[in-house]
Amino acid sequence: MSLPPEPRTAPDSGVIHNIGYRGYRGPRLGRSYATRSLFVQSLRGAYGLGRSGKSKVLPMLILGALSAIALVIVTATIMTKQQKLMTDYTAFLSNFGLLVTIFLAAQAPVLMSRDLRHNTVPLYFSRPITRGDYVRAKFAAMTAAMLILMVVPLLVLYIGAVLGKLSFGDNTEHFLYGLGAAVLYAVVYSAIALLIAAATPRRGFGVAAIMGVLVVSNILATIAYGINGGFEGTESANWVAVISPEMLVESVVNELFGLATDGRGIHAPSTLAAVVFAIELLAVVVLSYLSTLRRYRKI
Repeated sequence: MSLPPEPRTAPDSGVIHNIGYRGYRGPRLGRSYATRSLFVQSLRGAYGLGRSGKSKVLPMLILGALSAIALVIVTATIMTKQQKLMTDYTAFLSNFGLLVTIFLAAQAPVLMSRDLRHNTVPLYFSRPITRGDYVRAKFAAMTAAMLILMVVPLLVLYIGAVLGKLSFGDNTEHFLYGLGAAVLYAVVYSAIALLIAAATPRRGFGVAAIMGVLVVSNILATIAYGINGGFEGTESANWVAVISPEMLVESVVNELFGLATDGRGIHAPSTLAAVVFAIELLAVVVLSYLSTLRRYRKI
């Protein structure tokens, strides 16, 4: 007579093969840490840190070029024994804005397009980080990278002016104006560039589109400004700033800090124009940010 089969213990529910792995039960760092890590990684990436050597060439070259130009301006000012810097802090940013635009056009797609091209964006959202956290971290990183690019040469100008025994009070005041201008340029440019870069996974298309929007619009606005007598002091010509982000920021800065006292240089020609320019700046930043956020909600 055969013995009855021994009863078998049912395996744990949901376990196929138990090979000894144990789940992590320690503390989790959470959303805020993940967002900060993404910000730091993106900021480092904007300057090629943690990437190949050739990725560092362009951002470091532009940063070095702007700093060298600032050093030359300070040296020339001191050697010619002038009482003020040959180029003011806010004017420095506008005069050499093309280098800043090249940096922005080259690096904004690095922050956005690479993740789209390699289909790694959904991997970020499989963790506690949200789409809003992702866009916020990228926007903050691009803005910080732009600020570093602009503030470093401004510091060279300021330190050189102070060491050269130029007016401390005047230079401190205008240095603060320059910082305010740098913040405006960084926020406005980053909002526009990240929206464009997020629209395509192809880095080359993103670079060309950003350069087209910022550079071409500035060229057209400059031509219109000259045709309407802006270089001769015609006030109505300053309205062309509405078609160029660079001129828009420059006009708001000049109006805000009273830097266009002689009527020359781009500025708001009236109180109404100042209000319109300020509203347009705010609208550009807010709408660009919201559009970028909407783009990632579809992924």
